[in-house]
Amino acid sequence: MTLKSALVGFKEWLVVCDALGAGRQSVILRKGGIAEGRGGFQWQRDTFLLFPTHFHQQRDQVRWEPGAEALTDLERPDEVILRFAAQTVWSGRVDDWLSAAALAPHHIWTEEVVRDRFGYGGETGLSVAVVRVYRLARPVILPMEKRFGGCRSWVDLPEAGAPESAPVEMQPVLDEPADHARLEELARVLPINRPAA
Repeated sequence: MTLKSALVGFKEWLVVCDALGAGRQSVILRKGGIAEGRGGFQWQRDTFLLFPTHFHQQRDQVRWEPGAEALTDLERPDEVILRFAAQTVWSGRVDDWLSAAALAPHHIWTEEVVRDRFGYGGETGLSVAVVRVYRLARPVILPMEKRFGGCRSWVDLPEAGAPESAPVEMQPVLDEPADHARLEELARVLPINRPAA
C-alpha cells in the first residue's frame, strides 16, 4: 500500500486512532453521522488515512489501558496530524447483538457506546470493518480546514500530503504472525475467510 493510494481521510476519535496505531484495536464500528447522506454510512475506500478528531471524543466512552493516553496531548486545533494508514481486510454489517458484543476484545469502546450505536436511529446493526493498520515513517501534517468538519466519516485530503518525489514509507503495526492470529480470532465472529496457515 502507498500513501498516494490512501489520500482520503477516515475520521475517528483520536484515542481510537491511537489504539488502532498501537495494535490494541483491529475493528472499526460505524453507524453513520447526520451528514452521511440518504444511504447512510458506506465503506467507500479500501485504503485510507486515519484522520483523528476531538469533536465527539469522550474519555468515559472508551476502556483505557496503561499508556493509552500517550498521544492525546498532541491535540492542535489549527492542524491535523495523520500518523496511520489503514487497509480494509473485511467489511460488512453485523445485525445481531451477540456478534457485535463478541467484538469487544478487538476495540476499546465501552459496551454502552457499542449498544448505543447498535440501536441508534431505531434500526439495529452496525457497519464493521476489520483493518490492518500501518504507521507512517513520518506524519502528514495538514492545516485544519473548515471542509474537514461536520458529522461525516470521509474527507478528501490534498495531494500535497503525499508528494510523489518524496514517498512516505509505512510499516504494519502488527507483524505477520500477530496479524494472522488476530484474523483467526475475528473469523470466529465475522464471516471472514480464514487466513492460510
